[in-house]
Amino acid sequence: MFAQLQELQGQPWRRKVFQVVQMLHIIAVALAVWKGLALVTNTESPVVVVLSGSMEPGFYRGDLLFLVKTSRPIEVGDVTVYRARNTEIPIVHRVLETHSASHGQLLLTKGDNNLMDDIMLYNGARWLHSDQIVGRVVGCVASALTASYLPYVGYVTLLMNDYPMLKYVVLGLLGLSMLFERE
Repeated sequence: MFAQLQELQGQPWRRKVFQVVQMLHIIAVALAVWKGLALVTNTESPVVVVLSGSMEPGFYRGDLLFLVKTSRPIEVGDVTVYRARNTEIPIVHRVLETHSASHGQLLLTKGDNNLMDDIMLYNGARWLHSDQIVGRVVGCVASALTASYLPYVGYVTLLMNDYPMLKYVVLGLLGLSMLFERE
């Protein structure tokens, strides 16, 4: 490790700048892909991770879901991701009831593994409004996958949220690996 640090110090400044630019390029490409997916799927969050067991056995904690937001009305049985008023964490639940309203649809949702509907999660409202829907779970059309989710792939995100230091360790290791790359 110390030999690699000494080698890094001995590199010309152009090589160091090139490695930093290469790291920034990777970050920019990742952001562009995310924004491109958001544009194509018409949702701010085209991919979400299931955070709890409320949708078991359909979806488990850590499953990665693919979302899309279309003009097609939401139907009973659709699995949606919504944000309740005054909350930041999106919720993945199935639609139980829909009603038409002058300003869109009114929805009632429930987790498949929950005993009661989500009214208590709506922060005082009786119905969820369709403008609170982030997206609806759909199949992945961009690859050979036909499933609407990837099981357990989101556990990396869950671990990084549960253990914030792990996030910094992983990012630090990725940064160091980029600096020590010899290509």
